[in-house]
Amino acid sequence: MQKGHIGVSTENIFPVIKKFLYSDHEIFLREVVANATDATQKLKTLASVGEFKGELGDLAIRISVDKKKKTLTISDRGIGMTAEEIDQYINQIAFSGAEEFLEKYKADANAIIGHFGLGFYSTFMVSKQVDIVTKSWKEGAEAVKWSCDGSPEYNLEPIEKADRGTDIVLHIDDENKDFLEESKISELLRKYCKFMPIPIVFGKKKDWKDGKQVETDEDNQINDTKPAWTRKPSELTEEDYKTFYKDLYPLTEDPLFNIHLNVDYPFNLTGILYFPKIKNSVEIQKNKIQLYCNQVYVTDSVEGIVPEFLTLLHGVIDSPDIPLNVSRSYLQSDNNVKKISSHITKKVADRLNELFKNDRKQFEEKWNDLKIFIQYGILTDEKFWEKAQKFCLLGNVDGKQFTFDEYKQLIQDNQTDKEGQLIYLYASDKNAQHAYIEAAVDKGYDVLLLDGQLDVHMVGKLEQAFEKTRFVRVDSDVVDNLIQKSDKPALELSEEQQEALKKLFGDNLPTVEKTTFQVQLDRLGESAAPVILTQNEFMRRMQDMAAMNPGMGFYGEMPNSYAMVLNTDHPLVKNLIGKEQTDEDAASIKQLMDLALLSNGLLKGEALTQFVKRSYGLIK
Repeated sequence: MQKGHIGVSTENIFPVIKKFLYSDHEIFLREVVANATDATQKLKTLASVGEFKGELGDLAIRISVDKKKKTLTISDRGIGMTAEEIDQYINQIAFSGAEEFLEKYKADANAIIGHFGLGFYSTFMVSKQVDIVTKSWKEGAEAVKWSCDGSPEYNLEPIEKADRGTDIVLHIDDENKDFLEESKISELLRKYCKFMPIPIVFGKKKDWKDGKQVETDEDNQINDTKPAWTRKPSELTEEDYKTFYKDLYPLTEDPLFNIHLNVDYPFNLTGILYFPKIKNSVEIQKNKIQLYCNQVYVTDSVEGIVPEFLTLLHGVIDSPDIPLNVSRSYLQSDNNVKKISSHITKKVADRLNELFKNDRKQFEEKWNDLKIFIQYGILTDEKFWEKAQKFCLLGNVDGKQFTFDEYKQLIQDNQTDKEGQLIYLYASDKNAQHAYIEAAVDKGYDVLLLDGQLDVHMVGKLEQAFEKTRFVRVDSDVVDNLIQKSDKPALELSEEQQEALKKLFGDNLPTVEKTTFQVQLDRLGESAAPVILTQNEFMRRMQDMAAMNPGMGFYGEMPNSYAMVLNTDHPLVKNLIGKEQTDEDAASIKQLMDLALLSNGLLKGEALTQFVKRSYGLIK
């Protein structure tokens, strides 16, 4: 028997592992199964080039639990190891500069494991002793057993082993007994090993018999060794893609469509990304993309690999160029990761453009579901914005869809103001703003419907991008002022008459919580309403953005501000000019203002009740 010390520069590696990696201790199983997979694939490679001439036979990796012995065993029939290889790969750990590194990355278990190549040693997070029983594939090789109890000492001795390969036997410690539970191991294997390229077997399949589960003779293989993303797109049907999606996300609606990634230069990247149907919140849907490294699960926190806006997508990406043990700092600085991120953006944009060009009708039908992805991309990724201008759509209140160029052509003759600015009119609520929409349409204007979660941000983006362009909500001013074609005629009232009229209405302004009103006078023509409520475009837009962005709380706390615009051309307003207020006039003024409030959904509670009673009194 050989005894020795593991070559580490710190006095004892194991307390460090337990202390710093404890929060992520379940990853030990991924690490050991990944090592077994590597050993098996290396043997297949040796066989393919003629170096290994024996029978490959059953290559499944088998996991077993023995509750009595308190052991968890991972067995493979891969290349195995000689005593010399154990000394090289297990006993020598490059651990210099450990203290400084551990302090810096103590919250990031993946970084520590990846930095020091500690995949195998992660087993000591859950074990009081670890044994390696192994026999190399090489002719005449002797089997050996390596044992370590979590101190720097180890034992290495010859042992009888009939077959090539490696058994890793973990003697689970008392603090981690849950790793002896079949349900726990099944859960971890499904999480980390579901798509590994070598069959992974955990016990036997079970059937229900006489009201209870009984084991069958059939192996319980937990993984699909050839998942959809590893196959060529030409081999897959639309149904295959949907089936794989359901496998990833059970009990979800079918996705809108998918993008199959398959790149081998200048980096390796495969995967399938799906556009899901999103109901409401942007945040809830994040972190649904699973990252794999050679079919081994790494993480579903893919910020830094996938562009921010595409974290809304679902699916899988797999790249051997992203190490199994990924740290946040690595992702932020690695050039390969940056190239992968740019490539995914390009592929998604190209696929959307292709769908738009090849089947615009279907694209328009799916627009309301696609819109949030595309707008999020436009707002957060400049490269995506450059491409998205070809297929991003604007929809009007009649349900028609236009590209940016098409819509500009539609409105530029009729919606350019006297300053040469092109005015895009829009509504955010088709029902609530119906009267304003109707007034604009009667003028021959077209009105966009911008009622999505990100539309208020898109308005700002498009105003910056389009030359001499303003977006104006239809209820932000009276219709004649929305697009001023010429100077407005002056009011035919003296300053004294104007002030008297403002005071008359000002004394009767309604009281609405967190809302202020200002009286304004304008000539709108006899056919326009006598009193119209408008809301300043800038302030309302700031409040809308504040509702989505806590950092703009100042605007969110400000009261709603409305202009109560009196149409001095209307007979009902003209009749009040120069008059002293009577009770009858006060009732008329209240009625006029309540009608304006009612058309904006601001007349509620007691004020609405009084309006209804007053209205009955006016009917003769």
